Amino acid sequence: MKLSIVIPAYNEEFRLPKTLREYSAYFAEKFGNEMEIIVVANHCSDDTVGVAEKIAQEWSQIKVLNEPGKTGKGGAVELGMKQARGSLIGFVDADGATPPESFFKMFENIEDYGCIIGSRWIEGAQVYPRQSWMRRAASRILNKIFVQGLFGVPVRDSQCGAKLFKAEVIQNILPEAVEPGWAFDIDLLCRTKRAGYRIREFPIKWHHVPGNPTRFFVMGLQMLASIWRVKRALNC
Repeated sequence: MKLSIVIPAYNEEFRLPKTLREYSAYFAEKFGNEMEIIVVANHCSDDTVGVAEKIAQEWSQIKVLNEPGKTGKGGAVELGMKQARGSLIGFVDADGATPPESFFKMFENIEDYGCIIGSRWIEGAQVYPRQSWMRRAASRILNKIFVQGLFGVPVRDSQCGAKLFKAEVIQNILPEAVEPGWAFDIDLLCRTKRAGYRIREFPIKWHHVPGNPTRFFVMGLQMLASIWRVKRALNC
């Protein structure tokens, strides 16, 4: 199998259907049965599982996992990756902020890198609408001080929800990945770099899709706590 795409979903009954149908149609046309999409519903209190299972009846390439416990996004991605069978294994957000065309370009450009990540902040990226100065500043601080400074991972956008790994990388690093929270992406990237694999940052199209409101200040505190757990786990 060429490609596995994991879509973690927490209460995404409204945004998931469009994303799931678009990704299924696009990649089924490209790869037929040589691809799979694994939806991991994480502690959902809405009908995310129901809508995903309904769409799965239309596409044989879709697999739906229902995790009733609070695993966090990282835990949901990890669960999906453990079930993945592709030679390349990636994940995208359920809101569809990254269109399938951009993810396919990542697939085409992974080359001899162990991992390729979508980026909103490098030349060539297209972001709609323009993000607020607060979000841009927060992202730059996070990546400059923590991702690059503390962990030594040379990327400018660790938190973009589109990432793709070679299966051998996932097999090597996933057993050690411990962080289920907001810094799960950082944990994966740090372990990828430590294992000696190269990471490529690739410009993508990205558009904000409203829904599931988050409290910016609370999310920031949760991110700092998550980063601290990664630091302790990696003994940085």
